[in-house]
Amino acid sequence: MQTRTLASVALVVGGIGIGITEFVTMGLLPQIAEGVGVSIPAAGHTISAYALGVVVGSPLVALGASRLPRRRVLVVLMAVFALGNALSALAPTYGTLVGARFLSGLPHGGFFGLAALVAVAMAPRGQGGRAVGTVMLGIPIAMVAGVPLGTWAGQELGWRSAYWAVAVIGVVTAVLVRAWVPSFPAERDQSFMVELRAFGNLQFWLTMLVGAVGFGGMFAMYSYIAPTIEEVTGLDRAWVPVFLLVYGAFSVVGTWLGGRLGDWSVLRTLALMGLVSAVSLLAFWQTSRWVVPALVTLAFVAVSGSAWVIALQLRLMAVAGTARTLGAAMNHSSLNVANALGAYVGGLVIAGGHGFRAPSLVGAGLSAAGLALLGLSLVLHRRAAART
Repeated sequence: MQTRTLASVALVVGGIGIGITEFVTMGLLPQIAEGVGVSIPAAGHTISAYALGVVVGSPLVALGASRLPRRRVLVVLMAVFALGNALSALAPTYGTLVGARFLSGLPHGGFFGLAALVAVAMAPRGQGGRAVGTVMLGIPIAMVAGVPLGTWAGQELGWRSAYWAVAVIGVVTAVLVRAWVPSFPAERDQSFMVELRAFGNLQFWLTMLVGAVGFGGMFAMYSYIAPTIEEVTGLDRAWVPVFLLVYGAFSVVGTWLGGRLGDWSVLRTLALMGLVSAVSLLAFWQTSRWVVPALVTLAFVAVSGSAWVIALQLRLMAVAGTARTLGAAMNHSSLNVANALGAYVGGLVIAGGHGFRAPSLVGAGLSAAGLALLGLSLVLHRRAAART
């Protein structure tokens, strides 16, 4: 029990660092844009660069590390993560910042994928969903404390300070993982070819698409939350960390809820949380003009989105079959396609003159499209079950 707790703490700390670096950029877009001399929509492409790093890194880590000891890989991933964030803090130009954000994103999916596998391996029977939900708490905890604090520090001390702090967390995590995570032996039955089999599974691709398209709705709205608060809600920039704190607090609730709902029914959880996400984003398109309604709606977006992430993680691990490492890692590749898609489409509608409310409306549409893909997946799933 103590070993499992310490290992979970080490993995959660790493998740906190990843959560801060992924989301703090969104709260500091105006400062980053000014610092490297570009527009806010152009600065939003640094978010897309990080997401692209995740998309590329997840399969590379999964395929390359499937037969290596998981603890060793986790330590190396955190070392690369720390380096990428240090380079982000040092970046002298927009181009070098984009490159550093890409490097920072490479370890993201592999770390969370291996963390999920380690959690399930240590969990009591029938509690795999809760175990995955526990190690995934790093991102929502980051959004409760780390992202608001990082946003405040970035506003007061300069945006580079946020990336320096994350680099330190990466180093600390590498040390904690080496000390506290059990050394699981390499899985000799796994291989590059075994992992590749997942790519031939239609349900694997459909689940990836559900995440990439459906979760893109949240990112379309959240990527531009700072200018939305200032320009639409009409608040001072000091309110931005407050909104991020609310989002993070309810993300913790959603992650906790997602683990328990996942142990009940992964598919039902995906359908229910996807619907709540689409409706909440549509509501935020209107409620973002007033403080209290905006905060309430944002809470629903946070709960549904976080629970959806856990259900997607469990679904991919199930449909990947013997490709355990790839299935666990690719959820974050899918979600960061969503990150890139949401940030890009949100930036397009803003640049097109539709204002900072428009990304929420686009986000609702993306969530609805994700639900349609989920419906197709469920139909095919039931047909396959009926034939067997």
